[in-house]
Amino acid sequence: MTADPQRVPATRLLMTADAAGGVWTYALDLAAGLALHGVVTVLAVLGPAPTPDQMTQAAGIPGLELRITGLPLDWLANEPGEVTQAGVALAALAREAGVDIVQLNSPAHAAGAGFPVPIVAVSHSCVATWWDAVRDGDLPEDFSWRTELVRRGALAASALVVPSHALAEAMARRYALPRLPRVVHNGRAPLPPPSGVPDKAPPLFAFTAGRLWDAGKNLETLDRAAARLDLPVLAAGPLDGPDGTLVEARYLRALGWLDEGTLAGWLAQAPIYVSLALYEPFGLAVLEAAQAGCPLVLSDIPTFRELWGDAALFVPARDDAAAAEAIGRLAGDAGERSRLAAAGRERAARYTVGAMAEAMHAVHRSLLLTGTAAA
Repeated sequence: MTADPQRVPATRLLMTADAAGGVWTYALDLAAGLALHGVVTVLAVLGPAPTPDQMTQAAGIPGLELRITGLPLDWLANEPGEVTQAGVALAALAREAGVDIVQLNSPAHAAGAGFPVPIVAVSHSCVATWWDAVRDGDLPEDFSWRTELVRRGALAASALVVPSHALAEAMARRYALPRLPRVVHNGRAPLPPPSGVPDKAPPLFAFTAGRLWDAGKNLETLDRAAARLDLPVLAAGPLDGPDGTLVEARYLRALGWLDEGTLAGWLAQAPIYVSLALYEPFGLAVLEAAQAGCPLVLSDIPTFRELWGDAALFVPARDDAAAAEAIGRLAGDAGERSRLAAAGRERAARYTVGAMAEAMHAVHRSLLLTGTAAA
């Protein structure tokens, strides 16, 4: 007889997050969506502490219990022991918080830690598949030990989840996994209403947003494309990363980090949204732009093809001339901009917080029903 999933009681979930990138946004959206299913989320923040604005965001999630741990992120740790000890500390927190299930938003923290409840490991990205997409040659030593920890954690978890089929296939190849990870597409709540019209906004411009310092975002190629265009190209996000990385923007206009209301104000101008990412396991910033009605110009990588299909223009990721040509052509064709904006909005409607939370709740629920614990 099959168990009735509705008989699973309301649960307490321990979920990890960091405040350095898109995982923060993902975690808050998921916690808000799971709250509608009766789930109370204990959010363990690793790495740098959240900003005051991020703390305010977290305070708006029903029932969220925030724990600022100071534990190291796997990609900022100095040696393997820091990551495994962080996993041990998270297992202790799971016991102390009395949770029923754990979702680690980095599989590496499942390596070598004895969790008392089932573990769902979600890989939003990893250094090995990043390296495969962005660099050439063998993994450097500090990437090699991180890759081994991710492999061990992925195999130890009760379930491994990724946000796209493209990442599932890349991870299965890189880690020689016995089966493909489960795919749950990310969802995103629409940005809040704009907090005013941006000062000196051009009548038409190209725009990008995200962790600009990350080489996988390929800001260098967009900057070269900007040099070929009469159209202004604006970029929102930090140019310096928590790992000490710093990138330079010579031709595009860097806006720095923007709060959600200000970002919404820029996107409300319906700019041509551009991402020339070399590596993008999902791309929440692209989704936000599509929700706002921006026409999309994207790098021709498997993830973007999977998620956006005929709702975007695609260009080779490293070809600044092709990118500039596509942006310029779109700038001169209001009808095509309108068509792509409508197609992007329609496609974005697939990637909602409700759909993401329902799918992740089903993963959690299946493990609670079967009592499946970590391997």
